[in-house]
Amino acid sequence: MTALFDVLATDGAARRGRLTLAHGVVETPAFMPVGTYGTVKAMTPEELEALGAEIVLGNTFHLMLRPGTKVIAAHGDLHRFMHWRRPILTDSGGFQVFSLAKLRRIDEAGVRFRSPIDGAEVRLTPEISMDVQRTLGSDIAMAFDDCTAYPSTHAAARESMERSMRWALRCRDHYANGAAPGVLFGIVQGGMYGDLRRASLEALLALELPGLAVGGLAVGEPEAERLRVLEELVPAMPAARPRYLMGVGRPEDIVQAVLRGIDLFDCVMPTRHARNGHLFTSGGVINIRNAVHQEDTSPVDPSCACYTCRNWSRAYLRHLDRCNEILGSRLATIHNLHFYLDLMARIRAHIAAGDFAAFARGYLADRAAPAAPVA
Repeated sequence: MTALFDVLATDGAARRGRLTLAHGVVETPAFMPVGTYGTVKAMTPEELEALGAEIVLGNTFHLMLRPGTKVIAAHGDLHRFMHWRRPILTDSGGFQVFSLAKLRRIDEAGVRFRSPIDGAEVRLTPEISMDVQRTLGSDIAMAFDDCTAYPSTHAAARESMERSMRWALRCRDHYANGAAPGVLFGIVQGGMYGDLRRASLEALLALELPGLAVGGLAVGEPEAERLRVLEELVPAMPAARPRYLMGVGRPEDIVQAVLRGIDLFDCVMPTRHARNGHLFTSGGVINIRNAVHQEDTSPVDPSCACYTCRNWSRAYLRHLDRCNEILGSRLATIHNLHFYLDLMARIRAHIAAGDFAAFARGYLADRAAPAAPVA
């Protein structure tokens, strides 16, 4: 299957696009809710669709460990297993292996690591990652990469990047060996070093992959460093291919990246924040667990039209949270995902209207303005 990406409108470097995949169309810029284990926590697929989600992210690393590809294959693929009929992007597992620094050993063939579930030794290689993602049936599979740590010396970043590029070649060859259910995206690595990022991009362009991601960011680097990497790298990325910034997810970070030409995003932030009582609003993030909300009859955000804000008060959500009621996590997650997906819809509309730069300036100024103490 060949991904079809159309750029429908531009405003500076920002792009309004449309990505056509095996299981449907994704309007870009788009945010992908994270469904690591084959579920976006607390949400049914129908609820996600109602919120405006068109694509979700699943994780190769976690799904291969639990429940395993045999169980998923018995259902047909991940779409049928999780009852999600729209597109799925699957992470390769590279970042999860990176996060297991004390439990893994990297060599040219791949990675050996101890399972965080039972301690058993597990082998993950580019070929195994492609086999798992093929079984999952994802619309977008990601190349298996060696995520560069931050901070990292130039020599270490180069070694990691060059290994990722050798693995990318193996991923492409193995994924293309037979009928693939989707398309394969490459991941640009190179740490904070512009010359390494350019070398990585050139290596991936030679593979003629239908989409490219920027990896190795959101790993602890300062915002200024991340933006510098994007400003140096993105203009050199092909305009006709979708660009995916992996794991970067604060609302203001998304707006900044769209300004620089990024099309796809994912992050656990909206769902994880929801489960911990932190809710996104037009006035900033609030902590629903704070006592100030105990008798507050107003909605989480008076300007929000989500199901949660239309029907329940801050006092009720705080009550649910304090009582550890499952409904509290569900309502908070509905609200936070609505906030993100509504932001993406507004971004697309402003790019199409040609006034996104002005919208972004105002949005970023509001988010940067001195705020009252977190409520």
